[in-house]
Amino acid sequence: MVGTNRFSSSMSAKLDIPAPTNMAVAVINRARSGEHNNGNASGNLSRRRRVFVQTETGCVLGMELERGDNAHTVKRRLQLALNIPTHESSLTFGDLVLNNDLSAVRNDSPLLLTRNAMHRSSSTPCLSPTGNNPHHQRDQSELIQILGGTHFLGSKELVKEIVTAIKNGVDPIPVQSGLGGGYFFRNSRGETVAIVKPTDEEPFAPNNPKGFVGKALGQPGLKPSVRVGETGFREVAAYLLDYDHSANVPLTVLVKVTHSVFNVNGVNANNFQNKKKVSKIASLQQFIPHDFDAGDHGTSSFPVSAIHRIGILDIRIFNTDRHAGNLLVKNLDGIGRFGQVELIPIDHGLCLPESLEDPYFEWIHWPQASIPFTEEELEYINKLDPVRDSEMVKMELPMIREACLRVLVLCTVFLKEAAAFGLCLAEIGQMMSREFRGREDQPSELEVVCLEARRSIEDWNISSFESERLDEEFVFDIDGDDAFHCKCKGANGLCLLSKLDEDMEDNEEAFVDPRPANLERFTDSWPNWNNTTSNSSMSDADKRSLGYNRRMGSLSGIARSANEQLPTTRSYVKLADMNNEEWTMFLDKFKELLYPAFVKRSSATAEQRQKLRLGTSCRF
Repeated sequence: MVGTNRFSSSMSAKLDIPAPTNMAVAVINRARSGEHNNGNASGNLSRRRRVFVQTETGCVLGMELERGDNAHTVKRRLQLALNIPTHESSLTFGDLVLNNDLSAVRNDSPLLLTRNAMHRSSSTPCLSPTGNNPHHQRDQSELIQILGGTHFLGSKELVKEIVTAIKNGVDPIPVQSGLGGGYFFRNSRGETVAIVKPTDEEPFAPNNPKGFVGKALGQPGLKPSVRVGETGFREVAAYLLDYDHSANVPLTVLVKVTHSVFNVNGVNANNFQNKKKVSKIASLQQFIPHDFDAGDHGTSSFPVSAIHRIGILDIRIFNTDRHAGNLLVKNLDGIGRFGQVELIPIDHGLCLPESLEDPYFEWIHWPQASIPFTEEELEYINKLDPVRDSEMVKMELPMIREACLRVLVLCTVFLKEAAAFGLCLAEIGQMMSREFRGREDQPSELEVVCLEARRSIEDWNISSFESERLDEEFVFDIDGDDAFHCKCKGANGLCLLSKLDEDMEDNEEAFVDPRPANLERFTDSWPNWNNTTSNSSMSDADKRSLGYNRRMGSLSGIARSANEQLPTTRSYVKLADMNNEEWTMFLDKFKELLYPAFVKRSSATAEQRQKLRLGTSCRF
């Protein structure tokens, strides 16, 4: 393979210490000093910035931002270029809705134009810029434009190699496997060097080439907590977080790429010679030659260190899709099937969800995961810094949502505490995984700890609410006949507090405990049901409980999020609805509750082993 291949050497037996790469240090230093070279610092607003605006149907248009431009001018240019209505639409940059000011937008950033819910449709065709309008916005970017990450080792060389091949007539090849659209990009010798996955061809996305369509970009996707069009960000995040290439994640960057091979509105990608070129936002990952995937290879030959390294990364990023098919196996000694091998983890698009759900770790059942961590691995884990990780990812991927970063912080804290307590990789993975009984899943041990921490914050909020109410609503008159005068009367002259007490009494009488009968093994006190299901699927008792929490000023989410619209998996714990003060308090309480949970896990494990030792083989 021509170009830089940082994975050609075998994995070292010693685990490197995860001091941040030079890239990460530079990124964080720029963040702290405010010296951005991308035009989003206040001193650089006069610089011209290029952005790539993507519609919810996948159309992409690159444009230069000038000083004085705002969201309205961007939408107007998009309307003129693509001949689409934009007045009933919103311009977003991750969590941020760009109503006017564009100072937060970085150079080479992807923006998303979404229509309001009343006007949303996923059937609008993706149009290429046409016409001779004098105000027509032309995309002057290159065939492949890296959106950030140009300092990644080997990224420029890899892109240059692909562009040279395209200009020499070597076209990409569509990937036939998988649910989403993917394309093998080759070098001038016809060798595959990268795989490109457009965001608008993901499962359920508007231009999915395999029939899995029906949603617009930004809506809940294959996983309710991962939005359509945002898996590419996560692919890059997994590469960024693989410090010192410990888990062996291939080089991955976010790009804007232009070619006629891409699928648009069901047009057969194999007949792209006569198609117009279209631009798309996509993840580009270096292709690593391999011999098998883990599903075709016996797991007994996998190195313990490799499984541990991949498992550590999966825990940190809360990978919901680690199966044998996305673990590539490469023979190193040429002996054959059971020789020394190298593992290459790929397909991280379903990591870092917006809320906790049920992860999937196939390695959880492999014997290597039950072997204790080595001293080098414990040192690696101990030096992980969740705050630094979050800052670095946010700097490199400013469009990533805050909820995803909180999941990263939470899971890194959990990993560090669990490893320090002495749990092995398999035990940590088990604590994060849910148990299914009958047709419903139960919260994982990690989720139970989170729910208990959430309840503590809610209790604090209730106490603060009552304290403020007493301070503001009551005036004590020591000299008067009454003990105090209540100033919280309604229009009918009745005290509102007495009405609140009556409502609380009514709720207490009508309330039915919604706890599953078999949850005593997790905790003796079950927290309030927070952020679990949409109102349409809640029982009457659950609705009454939620109403009680709302009146008492708790943290229960009032507005329905996109995650709650797909009933495929229940979300017990969400993290984005806490403000910064509540989030800090939550993390402190979370750490405090982890030790009892670890003790309980160790006791249960010891009891289970004791039962196995006392078992008998005489049963028939």
